[in-house]
Formats: sequence, C-alpha cells, structure tokens
Amino acid sequence: MHTINEKDKNRLRSLAHKQAEYANSAKNDEILKKWNALKEGRRESPTVRLLFSNFPHEVIEPRLQCEGEKARSIERSLLATLVGRELFDDDTPISATYDVAWHTYVSPFGAQPKITRAPGENAMGFHIDPVIGDLDEDIDKLRGGSFGADREGTQEQITLAQELFGDILPVRMVMGSLPGALTNPLVALMGMENYYLSMYDCSEELHEVMDMACTVYENYYDFLEKEKLLLPTVDISPVSQESFAFNHELPAENVTKTTQCWGFMEAQEATAISADMFGEFVFPYQDRLAKRFGLLSYGCCERVDAIWPEYVSRWKHLRKLSVSPFNNEAQVGEYLRGSNVVYYSKPRAEYVTNPGPLDEEAIRAYFKGVAEAASGCLLEVAQREVGTIYGDYNRGKRYVQLAKESIETYWKP
Repeated sequence: MHTINEKDKNRLRSLAHKQAEYANSAKNDEILKKWNALKEGRRESPTVRLLFSNFPHEVIEPRLQCEGEKARSIERSLLATLVGRELFDDDTPISATYDVAWHTYVSPFGAQPKITRAPGENAMGFHIDPVIGDLDEDIDKLRGGSFGADREGTQEQITLAQELFGDILPVRMVMGSLPGALTNPLVALMGMENYYLSMYDCSEELHEVMDMACTVYENYYDFLEKEKLLLPTVDISPVSQESFAFNHELPAENVTKTTQCWGFMEAQEATAISADMFGEFVFPYQDRLAKRFGLLSYGCCERVDAIWPEYVSRWKHLRKLSVSPFNNEAQVGEYLRGSNVVYYSKPRAEYVTNPGPLDEEAIRAYFKGVAEAASGCLLEVAQREVGTIYGDYNRGKRYVQLAKESIETYWKP
C-alpha cells in the first residue's frame, strides 16, 4: 500500500470536502434537473459543457500541490471532477462519491501499434508507422487479441481512497460504457491508406480481420459477465466521448448481462468511404456488437448524416448520437427531431482556440446555428477538441456563458 504524507493527505481531504460541497449544492441540483430531463426524454433545457481533455496541462497540472506520485494521481482525479464547475461554470454534474472503475482492458488485435509523436511536451500530432504493410501477407500478426482485469490494483485504489477521505466522499464503483472500437485500433496498426486500399486489394482478409476483432470483444463481454465485473451504467456514470449515462431504461443494480449496460461504438476512420462501403465493411461487425448492449452511444468525429438512413437508424436502442461539425447538422436535426436519441453536439473549437480576444458576436451567431439545427431534439452540447484556452480560465467561463445564452435563446423544444 502506498504511503501518503500528512501534507498530501490534508490536500486531498480538502479537495474531497470541496467536491462534497459542490455535489450537495443548489447549483448541482439545478444541473441534475437538466440531466434528468434528458434521462426522461423531456425537451426542457440543454446541457452545455467545455471539456478539457486536450488541455489538462492548463487546468490540472498548474494546480497540483501534492508531492508524492500516488497522491498527485488522486489529486488529478479530484481536480478533474471539479474543473467544469470550479473554472468554467458549465453543466458538468458532480457526484458526492469518489468513483472507481474495475481496472479492465481489451485489445482486439495481437499486434501493438508504433506511433511517432510530434515533438513538444504538449504536442497533439502523431504519425502512424504501420506494422501491417500488406494485409494479405501480414494478417497473422493481428491474431491473438487479449483482455483481462486487475482486481488487486482496483482493490488497492478503493482501499486507499477509503482510508484517505472515505468519511467525506464514499467510494463508489462505476463502469464506463462497454467498448467496441474496430476501425480505430486497426488503422493504428496499418495506417489509413493501407486500410482503404485493403477494401479493394484484399477484401476477404479485411472481413476476416473484422470478424477476428468482433470475436475478441464478444469474448471480453462474456468474460465480464462470468467474472461478475459488470456494473450499472446509469446517471453520473461515464459514457465514452466524455458524456454520462443518464437513462431510465437500464437497471441501477444487479447487473449481470452486457445487454443491461450502455455500449459505445464509432468509426471515424471510415468517414471518407461511401455509405455502401460502410455497409459492407463496417456495419455488419458493429451490428454484431450492438446486439450485446442495452443502450448505445454512437460516433466521434465522423459524418453520421451519410450513414444514418440505411444503417445507424436501425439501432432502436441508440440513445446518443455524436454530431460533429463535419456533418450537415441541420439534416441530423431532421433525423433526430422528436426522437429519444440525444443530439450530442460537438461544436467547432476554433471560436475558443483562436488567439486574441473572444469574438463574442461570432460565438453567439455560431451557437444560434447549433440551437436551430437541434431544435426539437434532446440536446447535449459538449465543446471537445479544444487544444488550448491559453491558460485563461475566464476565457473558458465566458465562452460557456455565451454558448448557454445562445442555446437558451434560440433552441426550441
């Protein structure tokens, strides 16, 4: 067990107290009303958040005070929970618990990617160095996907948190949405060009590889069921793409099957192929995995407008659809209007990342367009893909305020 010095322990307990205060505040109650409206399918007041996953070096690292490595890791998680409320005044809900998930993993292929990162401490760019050059010749390198769980490591995390601040924030076991990524791990191994060419040059092998990955995921889901590692995916539980599992359809306890859980899939690497090609090389395998989920969240940065009519719309348990700026957003709004699928808006990021003062009129006009496109839909706005706010927390807070004002003015239920 890790030893936490007294100074670090006091810092962590102070943050735990702060989280408990935020969680039990009237402000949090107001925010939870918005999320519960989405949960119940009521078109009342959309949620708006600014997500910092691409710039933690500006909002987390500068505020670290702990000295020990393990203490700093816990401090990061506590600070991360508070960013939305403390710095940006957005609609991030806060739980009065310290949440821990089972340490599980799944890798659909046996090979490991080789990635060259751009120089610079906080650089985002990278290059894939393909380990699969010719799928026909190298297919055996992909065999042998794996999965597992670290029960001991999970229990150690639980015990330490309970000892440090369990009297302030009770430890709660949570589970994120079940994963089902197929194209992303494959492209990380063979590169985008090889992936696209393989659809023509070795289509049978590509189908075999997709089947291979599907089987690994299906075996992983079986493993979670057998080992009793499944947990409820409701309310303030994480859903991939930095969202939450608010819903009234899945059980809040006694979860034993993956069909009682939320799942997530995307295929942004396939966004440049036609809908017919998507239907041939991607959808059949996603559909296999989708059958293992109780509810489904779909999409990252791909165009879902092009594949909605023939494919994505078939999933009647779909409850959250990612709508990035690469889509015809008004068209997606037409597809989702009046439905029980959340229009998960991911607005353009440049309005907050462009250097210089915020162009407030441009921001208002942009979010007016978002609001109008999503009127009549269950709307959740999450500003992702932000690389910097230049360390200016007030910039982030003002951006959220402008977005909220425009949504409140122009979005219609």
